Amino acid sequence: MADFKQNYFQKRTKDRGPRSNNRIFSPDVQVIASDGENLGVMNTNEAILMAKNQGLDLIEIAANANPPVCKIMDMGKFKYDAQKKANIAKKKQKIVSLKEIKMRPVTETHDYDFKVKNAKKFIAKGDKVKFTVRFKGRELQHSHLGKELMDKIKEDMKDIGKVELHPKFDGKQMIMVIQPL
Repeated sequence: MADFKQNYFQKRTKDRGPRSNNRIFSPDVQVIASDGENLGVMNTNEAILMAKNQGLDLIEIAANANPPVCKIMDMGKFKYDAQKKANIAKKKQKIVSLKEIKMRPVTETHDYDFKVKNAKKFIAKGDKVKFTVRFKGRELQHSHLGKELMDKIKEDMKDIGKVELHPKFDGKQMIMVIQPL
């Protein structure tokens, strides 16, 4: 009973990376040599023996092909190169964040200029900017003021950004999203 519990509760680890050597289950594989030469289809055991004689591993490159494509190479070098490619891809990706700038329909000109200047900085960095005009109380009856404010923002931002989401009401606030050109 103790043996059952130990096996049952053991942590099951997920296989990471491509299969190599004795973990390749296909009886025949398409083999590519370490120098890139195509050696053709051969028995998996022969291919593993050939790789061992060279001091290398047989690594499954294309598992879904028929027969699977395997390459003779060093497993450590293969994993290192894959990790390096992943790191380069991660560095190159740009994460676009959404910055929000909140205003009121009665925002004064100095505050407006300050907020638009900050929005231009955000867009220059490559971020999107969400403008929110919040209405309180009876201001909601004068929604044309919010529309005029949004039009003014559009006009001021047209040289560095374009409107992604046109002004629309969302409850008691009007929103608009501007993205970089």
